[in-house]
Amino acid sequence: MTETDPGIDTAPVRLAPGDPAPEFTLPDADGTPVSLSSYRGRRVIVYCYPAALTPGCTTQAVDFTAAAGDLAEAGLDIIGVSPDVPEKLSRFREQEELSITLVSDPEKQVLTAYGAYGPKKLYGKEVVGVIRSTFVVGADGKIEKAAYNVKATGHVAKLMRDLGID
Repeated sequence: MTETDPGIDTAPVRLAPGDPAPEFTLPDADGTPVSLSSYRGRRVIVYCYPAALTPGCTTQAVDFTAAAGDLAEAGLDIIGVSPDVPEKLSRFREQEELSITLVSDPEKQVLTAYGAYGPKKLYGKEVVGVIRSTFVVGADGKIEKAAYNVKATGHVAKLMRDLGID
């Protein structure tokens, strides 16, 4: 899941409202390419999580799946990004009955571009890994909201409140 990498010792660049959302095309759980640009004209929640089939990430994915209908009605699609390979994402989707789009970024290039990969504290130790983060990308492709170091539990409910959806 997380590894110590002495090659990365600086804090990642953080995105802020108004910044252009980094473009990406990544394979989903079925290996089908998913491009952020194909969502232009709609708002998209891009959330970054460390690893499929782990307790916190499962909680978050299940919560996003449960909220997907309300979010879609409000004009928001959901894309989850992790370093997991498509086969693991497929198992995750089936095991947890997830209906949201999950994409694979094993090279961590997209996670890094979003500032969601780098040094973080884990149980009091400094490690390098995925920083649980959520972004709302506007229909124009610009960041509307960026939240780093979010908690897995309760995050989706808080996000919906912040977006005025509840």
